[in-house]
Amino acid sequence: MTLRTPLTDLLGIEHPIVQAPIGSATCPELAAAVTDAGGLGHLAVTWRSLEDTREVVAETRELVEGPFVVNLALDDRTTHLPTDEHLEAALEAGAPVVSLSFGDPAPHVERVHDAGATVMATVGSAEEARAAVEADVDVVVAQGSEAGGHLQSDVATMPLVPRVVDATEAAGHADTPVVSAGGIADGRGVAAALALGADGAWLGTRFVATREANVVDDYRDRLAEVSETDTVRSGLFDGGWRGRDHRVLRNSTVEAWEAAGRPPSGERPREGERVGAYPNGDPVERYDDDIPVAGATGDTEAWALYAGQSAGAVDAVRSAGEVVERLTGEAEAAIDRLP
Repeated sequence: MTLRTPLTDLLGIEHPIVQAPIGSATCPELAAAVTDAGGLGHLAVTWRSLEDTREVVAETRELVEGPFVVNLALDDRTTHLPTDEHLEAALEAGAPVVSLSFGDPAPHVERVHDAGATVMATVGSAEEARAAVEADVDVVVAQGSEAGGHLQSDVATMPLVPRVVDATEAAGHADTPVVSAGGIADGRGVAAALALGADGAWLGTRFVATREANVVDDYRDRLAEVSETDTVRSGLFDGGWRGRDHRVLRNSTVEAWEAAGRPPSGERPREGERVGAYPNGDPVERYDDDIPVAGATGDTEAWALYAGQSAGAVDAVRSAGEVVERLTGEAEAAIDRLP
């Protein structure tokens, strides 16, 4: 069986599997490995300088022949550069696909299309989906509240995806592919996403737990050990992005905050304490929104360990290529079991 969908046809990929833009865990090696395996790799560049953005996009283009995505978050509470400038840098470097999240994609769609690139937009409601397709985005991503990292919806994936599919059809854009995000970590989840009407699956947590992900070993290893009940949704790690809920693994920082009665920012236990540093020496404080990237030092267990409820289905740390292969095989098997 071949899982061909409108998404695979549009993007020229083999499998309807998209690696999510998992912040600083993304890197050219991970994006290339996913694309080389027939999926769609992703780079997150919102926190990068213009120069760094150009470099990682160019490096990824050198590593792969197929498409990959470059993501920009539009929420001005976290952006460090004007979106127009950042988008221009990514497109000039040759980004073939751009994904936009946490904001209105409409002002940027024409610029992406003018560069000959494809634009994806993440939404958290049927209303946002209607607005996205009316703005002429090429792919809509429906992110449910089970997802890890920063969240764009209060609605779970299962009720959200059919609503988004129906909304795009009602708006006269039935041919616009919809991708399901949140709570997917194995092939059964991919098959379920397709059954809900989606044309592909978007996975973040599963790809953090890969050898290519740019994270410390303890982070990826822990993802293979936790259960579906070991994540917490809150606004706790707000240093760098205030006012946006996120889902993380429960760790010592979360537990101390909960034991203190979940006090507000400014009154939290050991607030402002340095808990480590990036490889270049830049410090990280408790409650910052940083993840422990490869080479980070200090008490990295106490940093923000973003993960979705799908973490319970992460069985082992694997290569990204093997993950894509297993997801596809499991999805095909799940579909074959249906009457």
